[in-house]
Amino acid sequence: MSALLDLLMGIFRHQTLGGAALELAALAAPLWLAALVGLLIGWAWRPRWAGVVVGETAQEAPQLPAPPPPARGGEAPRLESTAVVPRTMVAPVAPEEEHLAVNTADLMHLWRLVEEKDGGPSWIHMMERNLPTMRYQAWRRDPPNGPPQYRSSTVFEDASPEVVRDFFWDDDFRIKNSWDDMLLQHEKLEECTKTGTMVVRWVRKFPFFCSDREYIIGRRIWASGKTFYCVTKTADYKPVARLNKEIKPLIIFQGIPRPSVPRQNKPRRVDLYYSSWCIRPVESRKGDGSMTACEVLLFHHEDMGIPWEIAKLGVRQGMWGCVKRIEPGLRAYQVARTAGEPISKCAAMAHVTTKFNADELNTEDNTEASSSNNNTEVEKPKHWTNNIPKVLMIGGAVALACTFDGGLLTKAVIFGTARRFAGPGRR
Repeated sequence: MSALLDLLMGIFRHQTLGGAALELAALAAPLWLAALVGLLIGWAWRPRWAGVVVGETAQEAPQLPAPPPPARGGEAPRLESTAVVPRTMVAPVAPEEEHLAVNTADLMHLWRLVEEKDGGPSWIHMMERNLPTMRYQAWRRDPPNGPPQYRSSTVFEDASPEVVRDFFWDDDFRIKNSWDDMLLQHEKLEECTKTGTMVVRWVRKFPFFCSDREYIIGRRIWASGKTFYCVTKTADYKPVARLNKEIKPLIIFQGIPRPSVPRQNKPRRVDLYYSSWCIRPVESRKGDGSMTACEVLLFHHEDMGIPWEIAKLGVRQGMWGCVKRIEPGLRAYQVARTAGEPISKCAAMAHVTTKFNADELNTEDNTEASSSNNNTEVEKPKHWTNNIPKVLMIGGAVALACTFDGGLLTKAVIFGTARRFAGPGRR
C-alpha cells in the first residue's frame, strides 16, 4: 500500500499536465492488462455451452436417436440411460432374432461382463460370507449414467450347473418353496420354443412404505459346454448404441409399451431391470481337484423408483439376508429332483438353450479390439491460432513484470502465475 501511495504522490509532483498523464497511463496499463489476462483465462476455462453458443462445437454434437412415437392411450414412452455397454457398439443381431426380447447382443454384453471386458468402472468389494456348503462375495460400482450395479459370486458345493440353472429359472418353485419371498405372482406372456426365449410378468413385494413392483422381463439361456449364460432383462426396452462427446459407450433404452399388459398405477412398472447369471462348474474346496462345485456369477441393476443412495443402503443391509436363503432352497430343489418330481414348464424351458463356443467368441472379440485400435484416428496438428492466448498471457506477464521494480521475487511470482494459467489452453 505504501508503494502505491508513493507512486501516486510522485505523479502529482510533476510540473506539467502531460507528464502527469503519462505517469497515470503507465500506472493504469498493468490494470488493463490484468483485465485482459482475466478474459483470456476465463475463455480458456469456458464451459462447454459457451462453445456451442459461438458455433464451435455444433459440428461435433452427438446425434441422439429420434424419440419414439406416442404410445397408445396417450401414454408417453420413456427414455432411460444406463451404464456402460461393450466398447463402441452393440453386437450385430441376426435378422431372425430381431423380434426376440433377448438376442445375441445381450449374450455379448453378459460375456464381456463375465470376462471383465465391458469397459465399465472398477468394482468395489462389498462383502464376503461363508457357509459350510456355500461361499459368497459381492461387489458394487456406480456408473455415471444409471443406478448402482452389483456383481456377486456364489459357489455351491456338490451342485451341478444344470440343476442350478433349472433352479433359478423355476418360478413355480420360487413361490412354492418361498426362498424368494419377494415374488408374489408370475405369468408367462410369450415363448419361443426354438430359442427358449420367454417374456414373463413378475409382481414383487416391496416394503410397506413402497407399492409392489411389476416387471415385464425377457429371458434366454446360451450354453457353451457346461457353462450357461442366462440373461434376464427388461423386455420392453431395446438397446441402441451411441457415443457421447467423451467417447464413452452408453446404451439408450427406448420404451415400447406392450399392449397386452397395460401400465397401471399399482403395482408400479419397473422400466429398467437387468439380472443375468453365468453358471459354470468350478473346483470344490475339498482340495481333491474335483469339479463338483458350481459358481454363479450374478450381474444385477434396476431402477426401482426410489433414490439410488437409499436403495444402496437397503441393498447393503438386506443383501446377505436374501442370499443365505438361496442355499437351503437349492438343497430342497435337489432333493425334489432326486425324488423324481416333475419339473415345471419354466424349468423345462431352461433346457432349450442356444449353443455357442465361448473360445471363438473370445477370438472374435480380440480381433475386433485389435481392429479398433488400428483404426484410431490420428490426432490432428493444432492450428497456430490456438497459441494466441498463451502468447498474450506471457507477453502481458512480461509487461507487468517490467512495470514494477519489485526485484526478482516479484517478477518470478508474476512469471510463475502466467505459466500456471497458460496451461489450460493446451488441455
